[in-house]
Amino acid sequence: MRKEIVRTDRAPAAIGPYSQAVKIGEMIFVSGQIPIDPATGDIVNGDIKAQTRQVLTHLKSVLEAAGSSMAKVVKTTVFITNMDNFAQVNETYAEFFTTQPPARACVEVSRLPKNVSVEIEAIAVL
Repeated sequence: MRKEIVRTDRAPAAIGPYSQAVKIGEMIFVSGQIPIDPATGDIVNGDIKAQTRQVLTHLKSVLEAAGSSMAKVVKTTVFITNMDNFAQVNETYAEFFTTQPPARACVEVSRLPKNVSVEIEAIAVL
């Protein structure tokens, strides 16, 4: 199988030695997305819901660039810096996964890149 790098301008460029996503066979592995405005590189202003919405919008854009969609996500990992935000993250997350949500893990971490409050990665199929 051939590994294909996925790239879109509708999500932030990688800020390190990694790809936005990798497609291999029928699988797409999307790197963790954070709430950065892809046009300016600035952190999106707003509460945890606004940041989560931006992150999921990035995931959607990367998946679409790979030829997939949010409906084809099979697993996500959510990283948050404060478990007190769990309910608000879930509320926004549910807007993007309305039926048959993927398997998921959610963990609290001490710090995320650029000091954001949420990061989400995903695995999807074509």
